[in-house]
Amino acid sequence: MPEPLPHPTRHLPGWLPGQSRRRVIFWTLFVAALVVAIWAVVRFVSPLPPRTLTMSTGVVDGAYHQFGERYRELLRANGIALELRSSTGAIENLARLNDGSVSVGFVQGGTGPLSVDIEALAEATPLRSLATIAYEPVWIFSHTLDLSRGLDALAGRRVAVGVAGSGNQKVATQLLAAYGITATSQSPAAATLVTEGGMAVVESLRRREIDAAIIVAASAAPAVQRLLADESMHLASLAHVEGLARRFGYFQSVTLKRGSVDPQRDRPDRDIQLLSTTANLVVHEGVHPALAYLLLDAARQIHGGPSLIHAAGEFPSPKATEFPLAPAAERFFRDGRPFLLNYLPFWMANLVQRLVFLLVPLAAILIPLARLLPEVISQRQKRGLYRRYGELKFLEQDLAARRLDDEERHKASEQLDRIENELVQAKFPLDLSDRVYTLRQHVDFVRAQLNRQMDK
Repeated sequence: MPEPLPHPTRHLPGWLPGQSRRRVIFWTLFVAALVVAIWAVVRFVSPLPPRTLTMSTGVVDGAYHQFGERYRELLRANGIALELRSSTGAIENLARLNDGSVSVGFVQGGTGPLSVDIEALAEATPLRSLATIAYEPVWIFSHTLDLSRGLDALAGRRVAVGVAGSGNQKVATQLLAAYGITATSQSPAAATLVTEGGMAVVESLRRREIDAAIIVAASAAPAVQRLLADESMHLASLAHVEGLARRFGYFQSVTLKRGSVDPQRDRPDRDIQLLSTTANLVVHEGVHPALAYLLLDAARQIHGGPSLIHAAGEFPSPKATEFPLAPAAERFFRDGRPFLLNYLPFWMANLVQRLVFLLVPLAAILIPLARLLPEVISQRQKRGLYRRYGELKFLEQDLAARRLDDEERHKASEQLDRIENELVQAKFPLDLSDRVYTLRQHVDFVRAQLNRQMDK
């Protein structure tokens, strides 16, 4: 008796067909890869912004700390807890930003690296500017000293230059040195430099414990406001403002207009020419872009109004920053407030933005895949039909070559039933309908051959 032809597509009970196994493996791997890709994007490319932020401000009774309290209120309204850490000023703020112990801080103009090579500076430092937020004039208060012709009149005097290690002290000592005033006792132009700042300077001036004070601060600083309102204090208007602004790259000339402090009392009684630096809002490069936008939006609300020195809308500004501008700040000043923040709360806007960020590349993958998928499915269906044709061909050849025993005829009948059931249950496109009907007819033809063997 000849050996029966093999039936390569018969399957043991309880086992999935090879095509079905491959289909399950494919879709399992595809879903797993999709989940991993989404997790990687959410974790590394578009992570959820943290709910806490740490800001280094300045002395507790100074303008920086007051600004920080206003930032804290606005960020709290958006679900962000802003922790304020007081400091001696810009120098300590810079140190904290560089070591990563804080994420955001105020930096006074003139205390940064002062590099004109922005690309080199961007590689050398992890710090980025969000904006300049205010002018910080150099206020020189005294009792009766005439300092209009220069600061050499301070030789032999006691001068408050700011808290030790602060940006105020750095700028004040550089300015005094330009007029030959130093703290060296052997120098004929020596002065006693008192490291004191904040409201303590106001009290020292009032008690005549010092002869003058150099304060580098925004016009909103409490100490500046108190001294401007004090008729016994004299505010110097330097004759060399333009020359000093060119000598020191971080200075610029600003004007305190006559009557701007108190028009009723005509204070000041003339225009006062002042040197000025700028206050910078600086962040560590690791700050989440969404929080950078939130800080800039708060900066616009806090610093966007007018002051004694500048007009409304002049700040925050991307100009004259101490560090390279952060990418989020570039987009903010180019495109304005993020569109979604105009209509949605911060967290919802951020969620929608992140979903869009995920869905756009996902759509770029799925849309071409969706176009290709029907063709792939059609090819798989055709292969399925050809496979069943192959099964029938083997079975037909087996029937023609020999007489099957009862067990083999029973298995052959089950095989025919299975093929027919698969054809009935499967969904085929219309362009394959004729091939499906032809295959069903072929099944009936082979079944008839099998029945004739059973009848013999």
